[in-house]
Amino acid sequence: MKELIERIKGAPIIGVIGASECDEGVYKQAYEVGRLIAERGATLICGGLGGVMEAASRGAYEAGGLTIGVIPGFSATDANPYVAVPIVTGLSHARNVIIVRTCQVAIAISGSYGTLSEIAFALTLNRPVVSLGSWEFDEKIVRAASPKDAVDKAFGILKR
Repeated sequence: MKELIERIKGAPIIGVIGASECDEGVYKQAYEVGRLIAERGATLICGGLGGVMEAASRGAYEAGGLTIGVIPGFSATDANPYVAVPIVTGLSHARNVIIVRTCQVAIAISGSYGTLSEIAFALTLNRPVVSLGSWEFDEKIVRAASPKDAVDKAFGILKR
């Protein structure tokens, strides 16, 4: 246990935000983002449910990474099976602020209005956002062409 704590202590925390339902192509992209985040030693935080959140959690989990899910409801059992640490909030969409405050950079993949709110919170709180096929309404949002590009850009931002 001590080795695990030492491995994750001080590791970057990257948020993955996106749709709670997605098609197979978006699922594969999110899975790859999660896998790459874990392989580079970062912790992944997300909303903990399905779709993009599940895919990214699964990718990170299967690559041996730490996954945190900030759950909107009242039960840890609401988390997808790849969330190692569920944080139960009972806050619905208000949990988005917790995700954004906790991460050092967010990667947005696809998504609808919930994702839009997370991006808006991130920009308001000066958290960098990398978009992979998501909302791109502000010049501060860094655009990515692929999962690898998104993760490379997120880690590039962390080095600044």
